[in-house]
Amino acid sequence: MSNNDSRTILVAGATGYIGGRLVPRLLNAGYRVRAICRTPAKLLSRPWAAHPELEIYPADLLDYERITQAAAGCRAAYYLIHSMGPQVLDFAATDRKAAANFATAAEAANLEEIIYLGGLGEDEPDLSPHLRSRAEVTKVLRQGRVPVTVLRAAVIIGSGSASFEILRYLVERLPIMITPRWVETPCQPIAIRNVLHYLIGCLDNEVTRGKTFDIGQEEVVTYRRLMEIYAEEAGLRKRLIIPVPLLTPRLSSYWISLVTPVPSELARPLTEGLRNPVVCHDFLIRALLPQRLLDCREAIRLALERTQHYRVETSWSDAGPVPLAEWRMAGDPHWAGGTEHRDCWRIVLEAGAEEVWQAVASIGGMTGWYHANWLWRLRGFLDRLVGGIGLQRGRRGPVELYPGDALDFWRVCEVDRPRHLQLAAEMKLPGQALLEFHISEDTPKQTELLLIARFLPRGLLGPLYWRAVMPLHRYVFNGMLRGIARRLQKKTLQGPKRIRPSSGSK
Repeated sequence: MSNNDSRTILVAGATGYIGGRLVPRLLNAGYRVRAICRTPAKLLSRPWAAHPELEIYPADLLDYERITQAAAGCRAAYYLIHSMGPQVLDFAATDRKAAANFATAAEAANLEEIIYLGGLGEDEPDLSPHLRSRAEVTKVLRQGRVPVTVLRAAVIIGSGSASFEILRYLVERLPIMITPRWVETPCQPIAIRNVLHYLIGCLDNEVTRGKTFDIGQEEVVTYRRLMEIYAEEAGLRKRLIIPVPLLTPRLSSYWISLVTPVPSELARPLTEGLRNPVVCHDFLIRALLPQRLLDCREAIRLALERTQHYRVETSWSDAGPVPLAEWRMAGDPHWAGGTEHRDCWRIVLEAGAEEVWQAVASIGGMTGWYHANWLWRLRGFLDRLVGGIGLQRGRRGPVELYPGDALDFWRVCEVDRPRHLQLAAEMKLPGQALLEFHISEDTPKQTELLLIARFLPRGLLGPLYWRAVMPLHRYVFNGMLRGIARRLQKKTLQGPKRIRPSSGSK
């Protein structure tokens, strides 16, 4: 038994889909949690961020010294890291290094246990790179002396999961689907609530420590059957699914990225894994940690209900860095070797600041952009054609916004209710772009709203792009501010009008 605090649990991947749900449940269970994250702001605004037993610890798993400091004093750790994403060129190599750092740090801190959520899939020559990487991380973690408990899961069904979002968009948007042969591959999904039960249950169970368990529902289904169940639960007409042998995993990923919000960089490794059967081969954990396992229909029904009522606790789209602080600061970014361009618009409304905030914070998603939504959709479509994310991600809730949230093709950087909202563009651009809303209440019935577009050009195309879109700004931003006034049904006292940018920009 180590001398570490018996209640302090380290969670690596606290801002991810699983980690963001696990942390509050550990806190509710009476544990003290030290949450590792690269972007603390993504956790600071969560409803449970002020919990007295939560410590948010900024760290990158590729920084060994920092991870070693984070592990000091903890009793056990969860490893919930996956490096797939547009920002990572070689996710397998990144995962190997991160896992090696974590295993060494855990050993130095004398942790009692590491709990790792990996993937199902047998070690065969045609195993996909994604599933092979999951298995490789297990081996790297186990090179240290700290016991590693591994839970192997296939498709995780839950509101906001990448697998569920792919399923949802494919079935809802395509009444006729030409699919690859993987549509007949057997899999054994599991509901997110069942995954969380196993993760927490292993923490204080000596019998499970250091062992590997397959986790899944009782029924083995095909991906075709999952699509059929979703259509039934969503009240859609029966979908015509036609498997063909010509669609390669690469072509499938491009097809999925066009139809769903999941970018090709994430869709490709996930799609490649669909060719491998992912079923459970042992069921011991069901006896050790008994619970009622939701079947596919129940899991899909619950995820669909939460999605429709905007009760998505975490989402796959939460992953992603927030832009560098230097770029988001006011003033000319001399460090970047370029000049920041700005376009500023102002309107004064006969309304309170809180009322204006409600309209601003509801922007995007199902609400739209208050004006010229067809133009925003066109921009999103063009972005998808060049490999971008487009508008399809939408938003997690109708009003609530947190730093790190995805909002159409933007990422939320700062939220200061009811005064300030800052969004960073994640579409394909020859530079970096921000969209800001500043709200200032002069009197309880007179509020100024500033809309500021900021752009840091890159290369020769950057300035040309800015000059090309400037004429559109008058139509789009003027209309957006007028649309906000219409939404509020409040009188416009001044504007909308373009105002002179602040000093230090063009």
